[in-house]
Amino acid sequence: MAAGLVAGGLTVAQLTLLAWLVAALLVDGTPLSALVPGFLALAALLVLRALAQWGQDAAGLAASLRLRTRARAQLLDHLAELGPVGVAGHHTASLANRVVDQVEALDGYVARFLPQRQLAVAMPLLILAVVAWLDWLAALFLLLAAPLIPLFMALVGMGAERLNREQFDAVSRLSRHFIDRVRGLTTLQLFGHTRAATREVHAAADDYRRRSMRTLRLAFLSSAVLEFFAAVAIAMVAIYVGFGLLGYIGYGPADALTLFSGLLVLLLAPEFFQPLRSLAQHYHDRAAALGAAEGLVALLAERPRRPPDAREAMPQAPGGLVELVGAGVSHPERGRVLGPLDLTLARGEIVGVSGPSGAGKSTLLQLLAGFVGPSEGARRVAADHAFAWMDQRPVLIHGSLADNLRLAAPEADEDALRHALERAGLGELLAALPAGLETRLGERGVGLSGGQAQRLALARVFLSPAPLVLLDEPTASLDAASEARVLEGLAALAAEGRTLVIASHQAAPLALARRVLHLHEGREAGTVHG
Repeated sequence: MAAGLVAGGLTVAQLTLLAWLVAALLVDGTPLSALVPGFLALAALLVLRALAQWGQDAAGLAASLRLRTRARAQLLDHLAELGPVGVAGHHTASLANRVVDQVEALDGYVARFLPQRQLAVAMPLLILAVVAWLDWLAALFLLLAAPLIPLFMALVGMGAERLNREQFDAVSRLSRHFIDRVRGLTTLQLFGHTRAATREVHAAADDYRRRSMRTLRLAFLSSAVLEFFAAVAIAMVAIYVGFGLLGYIGYGPADALTLFSGLLVLLLAPEFFQPLRSLAQHYHDRAAALGAAEGLVALLAERPRRPPDAREAMPQAPGGLVELVGAGVSHPERGRVLGPLDLTLARGEIVGVSGPSGAGKSTLLQLLAGFVGPSEGARRVAADHAFAWMDQRPVLIHGSLADNLRLAAPEADEDALRHALERAGLGELLAALPAGLETRLGERGVGLSGGQAQRLALARVFLSPAPLVLLDEPTASLDAASEARVLEGLAALAAEGRTLVIASHQAAPLALARRVLHLHEGREAGTVHG
């Protein structure tokens, strides 16, 4: 804003010098050679003004970058705080749209609109003071025209904000729709529905196009309103100055007009409206930022289901790792889903969790991991508590085998990665791949069978030093051979002294457990010791 004020002051000085040079040439008859210093000063003012405008733009972009960096970091930290359970209700495309596009929508608001909002008040007042010193009647014309522009901008801006909010909702829906169709492309091809899916994506994209054009039409309308009133006001000032110089107006200060004062008033009149023009150009940045901020604030307002004090220091009982004391979990929309439950996990033991669907098995694992906090009772963990997680749909990213393995151990070398794959039963597969560890996988493990994906997840568990391993249906949807290899790997984990908690409907994984906890409607229905 300071750079903008300097640029505005230099503009006034530049126009004043220009009017003086013209008056000196045409009225005073000053030789051109005598005005060389004035022209040099005019050139210097042009350079200084350009530097000030560059400084304004650079400072605005730097401020915008700092704010967007902080906003994006705050969003990512909040998503990490919400945890897997908290973000489960959001589509990944919507989250990506908020973290990327909606944060980027704050750029114009910070870099351009905020400083211009201050300049749109300061600069017209400065120019109005100069014009009033030259001719108070011309200043009155400018003063009467000035309020009409912000009034119509506000009226148009209220509609623009609503349209931008709808536009962000539309692009979020389009992102979800497109990603769902891409992920299900194989299924769509098998059932011959690719043409219908293409039409649906085209219809969603066309809806977004129409909303974007509606927003642009409104932005152009606001600019047209501004230009109309500015042109009328400048024309009125020009008519007044022209007739005043010709001697046709004898009212007020018109008789005192000279070529210098009249020309300077005419040169300053467009500059009086220029800050308001710039504000109108950036007004859609404000509307876009407010539309984006509503979604960002709604996401930041969501509270995690694990309170900050859910992790308590566990008394150092011999061999104790995790302890639940009367712990229960309740969700606002479902009520109590688990507990009250008492459970102690000793180091090196294997605990199975069984029960019908909806009995609370996955919730118990989430509570042990700390993804959710106890709504009642207490959860206590040892000082060295850390866990590895494996379920029936392991998270595999678009990248190489090494990239997927290093999610668990970023610093692991290639020998450690190969050893983990061999322990998980993927040594033969690795030897058969021409690219080895650099073999690329598609999103969600495209390129691997279900059993291979499970064993890749198991290899990550081998790489993790965590003493607690939580497994949610680790062998579901696997054939007998793949299930046997995974169970062999789990037995090897148990032999290392790790604590395993296995939640499953199937008998084979539960057969590894030394005790099996049966759950029914979130409560303990019995425990079987092996």
